[in-house]
Order: sequence, then structure tokens, then C-alpha cells
Amino acid sequence: MEILRQLRDEGRAGDVQALLDHIPYARFMGFRAEVEGDTVTTIMPFKDSLIGNVSLPALHGGTIGALLEVTSVMQLLFDTQCERLPRTVDISVDYLRSGYPVDTYGQAIVTRQGRRVANVRAEIWQTSRDRLIATSHGHFLLTPV
Repeated sequence: MEILRQLRDEGRAGDVQALLDHIPYARFMGFRAEVEGDTVTTIMPFKDSLIGNVSLPALHGGTIGALLEVTSVMQLLFDTQCERLPRTVDISVDYLRSGYPVDTYGQAIVTRQGRRVANVRAEIWQTSRDRLIATSHGHFLLTPV
């Protein structure tokens, strides 16, 4: 992905928001990112189109899964020097409770990283980090520089 090389050349390799802005799906979903220290926090601002169950109302499970995957990938890119976006080998999502019509936040940790594959655990929450709405564990294929 050319944007990764361009950001690295400009000395902005840690500019996760600039990267998100170049991913059409992330831009469509309205994902944002903030970096504090070594941690990337992703944010999915609420909008009505994210609702899957209008009677509760609750977020669609696909939007929750998408946020978990994007959170994992952004943390991997921040931690590594990948030349391309990591490819998802597999991801398993645990839905813990309904996501309500408010902003949703996510963070991930790289639990193991080899030369070609990394394992990442991600968590998302809304009003309190103590009340997770979903977690994931995924394996991602890396392309080193």
C-alpha cells in the first residue's frame, strides 16, 4: 500500500488517522483513531445506519466485527514496519453484550509476533472499559519492509 511508504518517508509512520482516511471502508464507517504512547484507540462514532436491531436499538454485529478487525490491524501497523496492510488469516469474535446507539471505542494488543504471522487480541466498549461489548482474537499475515 503506497500510503504506508509515503507516511514513513514523511516521518509520519505513526499517523494512524491518515492511514484510516485512505481505507475506503474505514472512511465509510467513519472510524477515527487516537494514539497515546504505544496504544492506538479506535473510535466508531454512532450513526443511525449502524443499527442492526431497531427494536432495542442495538448495533449491527457486522459493525462490531469490523471495528474489532480494524482495531487489530491499526495496532499491528503501529507496532510493526509492514509494507502492506496485514491480511486477516482468521478472526474469532466473542459478542458479550449489545452495543447501544453511542460511540464505541477499541484497543488491541499484539500477543505474539513472528516474522510472517501475528496474533492480536482486541476489545471494544462504549461507556465503560469495564463493560466490554465484544472481544476478538485474530491471526494476521505480515509483509515486512
